[in-house]
Amino acid sequence: MADRYDPSVEESRWQAEWAARDLFRAPPRIEAEGRPKAYVLEMFPYPSGKLHMGHVRNYAMGDAVARHKRATGHAVLHPMGWDGFGLPAENAAFERGVNPKDWTYQNIAAMKAQFAKLGLALDWSREFATCDPDYYARQQEIFLRLWEAGLVYRKSSRVNWDPVDMTVLANEQVVDGKGWRSGAPVEQRDLVQWFMAITKYGDDLLAGLKTLNRWPDKVRTMQANWIGRSEGLQMHFPLADKPAGIEAGSIEVFTTRPDTLYGASFVALSPDHPLTKELAETNADLEAFRKQCAALGTSEEAIEKAEKVGFDTGLTVSHPFDSDWKLPVWIANFVLMGYGTGAIFACPAHDQRDLDFARKYGLPVRPVVLPKDADPEAFDIADEAYTGPGTIFNSQFLDGKSIEDAKSAAIESIRKLGLGEAKVNFRLRDWGISRQRYWGCPIPVIHCDGCGTVPVPVADLPVRLPDDVSFDKPGNPLDHHPDWKHVDCPQCGGKALRETDTMDTFMDSSWYFARFAGPSDDTPVAKDEATYWLPVDQYIGGVEHAVLHLLYARFFIRAMKDADLLEMTGREPFAGLFTQGMVTHETYKSATGSWLFPHEVETREGTLIEIATGEPARRGQVEKMSKSKRNVVDCDAILDQYGADVARWFVLSDSPPERDVEWTQAGVEGAARFVQRVWNLVQDVAALERNSVLEFGEGAMELRRVNHKSAEAISQSIDGFRFNSGIAVMYDWLNALGRARGQSGADWAEALREGAEMFTLCLVPFMPHLAESAWEALGMDGLASEQAWPASDPALLKDNLVTLPVQVNGRRRAEIRVAADASKDDVEAMARAHEDVRGFIGDAVIKKVIVVPGRIVNIVI
Repeated sequence: MADRYDPSVEESRWQAEWAARDLFRAPPRIEAEGRPKAYVLEMFPYPSGKLHMGHVRNYAMGDAVARHKRATGHAVLHPMGWDGFGLPAENAAFERGVNPKDWTYQNIAAMKAQFAKLGLALDWSREFATCDPDYYARQQEIFLRLWEAGLVYRKSSRVNWDPVDMTVLANEQVVDGKGWRSGAPVEQRDLVQWFMAITKYGDDLLAGLKTLNRWPDKVRTMQANWIGRSEGLQMHFPLADKPAGIEAGSIEVFTTRPDTLYGASFVALSPDHPLTKELAETNADLEAFRKQCAALGTSEEAIEKAEKVGFDTGLTVSHPFDSDWKLPVWIANFVLMGYGTGAIFACPAHDQRDLDFARKYGLPVRPVVLPKDADPEAFDIADEAYTGPGTIFNSQFLDGKSIEDAKSAAIESIRKLGLGEAKVNFRLRDWGISRQRYWGCPIPVIHCDGCGTVPVPVADLPVRLPDDVSFDKPGNPLDHHPDWKHVDCPQCGGKALRETDTMDTFMDSSWYFARFAGPSDDTPVAKDEATYWLPVDQYIGGVEHAVLHLLYARFFIRAMKDADLLEMTGREPFAGLFTQGMVTHETYKSATGSWLFPHEVETREGTLIEIATGEPARRGQVEKMSKSKRNVVDCDAILDQYGADVARWFVLSDSPPERDVEWTQAGVEGAARFVQRVWNLVQDVAALERNSVLEFGEGAMELRRVNHKSAEAISQSIDGFRFNSGIAVMYDWLNALGRARGQSGADWAEALREGAEMFTLCLVPFMPHLAESAWEALGMDGLASEQAWPASDPALLKDNLVTLPVQVNGRRRAEIRVAADASKDDVEAMARAHEDVRGFIGDAVIKKVIVVPGRIVNIVI
């Protein structure tokens, strides 16, 4: 046995052995049924070409869970794939002159090699990339089935348009009103887009959150807020003195505060409201205002941050409760066409946004909600709207009512007037999936002048992306490909055009976890296999995906079940969700202000120095590792120098997994020292034989209790996602085993050998390579990764001994270890016999001894 453990030799050896035995292949359903199952899944990576330490932490967590579940008797599915489509591949094609397909698959190969170094217990037999034609063929089939089910439709929608790149931009790609890549001012255009009808499932998605008790509360709250269910009133404000040429007779609004109708000051329309557009046709100033608003972009965040501005249309509407009361109609940049009806009535006294607008344009502010104990004659609104509780006043028939009672009364009154009714609304909007990109899943649709919009027959799937594309022209390469989009109509045989939009890449990740159940099946999902494996028992990934990816996946499961594409228990894809913290590192800057990599600085005589120049460098904040700030640690360099086990151990041990972990050199070196300490213990214990000891002395028995309690605590820590706590137990356990090496006797040898074997098996989820080498060195049969979790003897989990302080005249002088059920006489005798107690009492007469069972002994002299 080598004196020092060498990870560069041992890790590759065990990885080859696991692969040769195909150790981590998940069993098919027919073999797994009857056993508890554990589907463990980390959010699959985008193939950027290089793993970073955030990946290591994410996948080390999932691996620890999967290995522990396997050891505790579960049938485990722990697969891996690649989120292959996406804009970065097109950017690479644009910037480097490479084919997106070649770039993506080269990156997959590079990252898979890095994954192999980590020693993850993955079932690579189920691997796929979303850009594989076999995968996106099945996705196209899902699209067609959901279209048949009425969950896919096409309509005109307002989008951000880059006039130089000639493509739709997501809100996140609009920076200061300009395209993130072209720098051109972004325009707002109406474009025909494909949509998924996620809003049909609004109530279902909201109700389902209540069942997800193994999800973080913050994620459920974020999803609930995104769905944004609100109960209110949808009503009409009749136009007063309607000008000639205007078709509309009223303006329809949705409000959640009908109790404040008597506080109405004005009605506001979105710049994209149909009436706004109609008025703008004959009003150049209004059209200019609309263009000014359009330059803000379409995101709520951009609109919320912008100054509130408006345009007075000159129109008025009649108040529903008083036809003589006229309210002006304004166009306001903060009113969104995508929510409600694209029109609001404003009550400035009780909404800050409305108040800011009213003060800017000198519009009335009338309070109608009176705070408790406020004087109705004196209560007024200054610069801050009152949004708290109270009773209604200044509101005629609503006066004196609570807010909720006033809402009900107002809705009923509007209903009787025939001007509206109660309605539930959602902030959630239908999901626009059209992208004017090449590197995405083609939408399987053909446009025929005679037949209209026609689905591609399932037998003709996949609609493959052409490989011979050019990125030398702006816009979507599929649009200017010489022949790809020109096809015959599958219905009439006439000349037709393919749909050139591709699908949003969120589509790819909304069902991949179901495909893992049977990745070679000729249907989208192997129903029998999915019935067994789904839902995912433990899903792990960053909180940045808390809303869109997780929400779309939850919708997809429901839609696929309703379209008879999937069979599974329940309607939730992920039974358990864990969102891990980020890996962070100090930042460094040179004397000239340039960012420096960690390996470019060192400390000399207490001063941080830039190695290349010898000049002083500046230490900055600890931040998330990012290429832009160069505070990244090269994953390959760490694996090559220290090995995978050290990297895994550090990212799991340094802090609770939901919190950020700061990568430090000292922490990594500490993990490396731990490896050698374990190896030293194994070397000492390897020569010890297991013995059938009939009786253990108290010291050896105490070590056995440590062995069994530690194994149980570590198991519970992994189940509870408290990896750092489990690792802390392992440190204490190793210390206890180390102290035992100096003891003699067969009972000590047996307890130490037992402990080393149990410790090794408990090491498997964290440091699997070291565990295998230690298991082999101990002379054990088979692989450590194949063994069951060490069983803890219930009798040894109990505290049979208790420690009692012994006081003399109320002052602590000693402590004794006694059986938990020892009699008072036995406890008193042990206390009297303790040498420290005898030495203190001397020849004094003991007047009495007070024994409080399980707590204390007090000797009075």
